[in-house]
Amino acid sequence: MTSFHLSPAVAEAFPSTLIALVTATGLRGREPWPHTSAALEELEQQVAAGAWRPADESDPGIEAWHTAYRSFGTNPRRIRPSVDALGRRFAKKGTLPRINPAVDSYNAVSVRHGLPAGAFDLDHVTGDVAIHHADGTESFTPLGEPDTVEHPKPGEIIYADTTGVLTRHWNHRDAHRTRVTEDSTHVAFVLETLHAERDGDLLKVAADELRDLLAPHTTQTTASYLRATVTGHPRGGPPDPGRGRSSRA
Repeated sequence: MTSFHLSPAVAEAFPSTLIALVTATGLRGREPWPHTSAALEELEQQVAAGAWRPADESDPGIEAWHTAYRSFGTNPRRIRPSVDALGRRFAKKGTLPRINPAVDSYNAVSVRHGLPAGAFDLDHVTGDVAIHHADGTESFTPLGEPDTVEHPKPGEIIYADTTGVLTRHWNHRDAHRTRVTEDSTHVAFVLETLHAERDGDLLKVAADELRDLLAPHTTQTTASYLRATVTGHPRGGPPDPGRGRSSRA
């Protein structure tokens, strides 16, 4: 079992952080996913008709991520939070990328609800995963660039396992090693907010929506919530105690 943790320093800096962890076991990425295809097409039709637009920098959630990025030394208008980059691309082009069904599913949920989302192939994760400030010595190989090695800036917030960095700038870019492909069968999906009190219900809705898209194509899906704990006291919390408070995936 892979466990996800927020470091005490990150919890102290962002005490209202709440992360939904949706784990899929027995994922079948090579069969048709009609509900995911329909979700993408519905969003594209809404944008084309002018009935809806993705969240932008005026949205409080996106603004909060910009503020967070600046706090650890990243310019969010040059290196954007994932949901911001995806929404801007969608608003400009009118279409969402088609990568593979699992990735397309979390992209649809991310842009619909204005929440950063990502995923890790757990068969390629080593040890537990920590969200912490980089010290600058860690190694990161960007998605799609298997021969490239980068080193996060000291103080930058990263996801990392015992081998290396899984995401840079908290949620800007994923690693090549743990990318989700059509052949991934055991995957942890994450959805994030920095304001549990304001957006906890929204996060639950998004996590449930993602589970609904995944469920027909998995053996099992589970959801848990990872929240900041400061001096022993949790801040915020999962909106549905029945789903459990475990940070395990």
